[in-house]
Amino acid sequence: MSNQTLNLNNELYQYVLDHGLREPEVLTRLRADTNRLSEANMQISPEQGQFMALLVQLMGARKILEIGTFTGYSSTSMALALPDDGLIVCCDLSWSWTAMAREYWQEAGVDNKIDLRLAPALSTLNLLIDEGWDDFDIVFIDADKDNYLNYYESALRLLRPGGLIMVDNVLWGGNVVNAENHEPSTEAIRAFNRFVHQDDRVEISLVPIGDGLSLLRKL
Repeated sequence: MSNQTLNLNNELYQYVLDHGLREPEVLTRLRADTNRLSEANMQISPEQGQFMALLVQLMGARKILEIGTFTGYSSTSMALALPDDGLIVCCDLSWSWTAMAREYWQEAGVDNKIDLRLAPALSTLNLLIDEGWDDFDIVFIDADKDNYLNYYESALRLLRPGGLIMVDNVLWGGNVVNAENHEPSTEAIRAFNRFVHQDDRVEISLVPIGDGLSLLRKL
């Protein structure tokens, strides 16, 4: 079909990077350091980080919640786009992965905008709800897939009306359409995608960038 999204081969993807990416040097180094880890596939793509930073600026966001921080590429990208008094509450379990994030937050000069919570994400989200937080501008979900629906429901409670939920990995390497793949994470993403497609509490756009990014605007 001539009107479907263009398929990117390696040459065309490199063209996208060469002509569409303005990656700060600190993010280039963070990406390179993360690529040395065995879990490097968990890092978002650079063009997705830039896209998310642009959304932060377009929304005039001041307060962001990130569920799943890893080594900090997404949080650093968004923090650089926030105003000086902006805040990102980052939820993660790993001290070692976020140690790299903390290093690069400092190098990027955004560590004053970061509130890192090392605990199970659902516990942190419940605490934020109990404390009365309900005015986040953006929530980014990029953690364990089995809890995506739980994170989503908490995000709706913590987000202001008109706020944006961004959900990563919603195409899951193409496995969402692989009828032979019934792994728990794959089934969880399929269930999440089906649910939000029918959820009239949000407006939705599934963007085929990176591993698939769903944008959900709270009504």
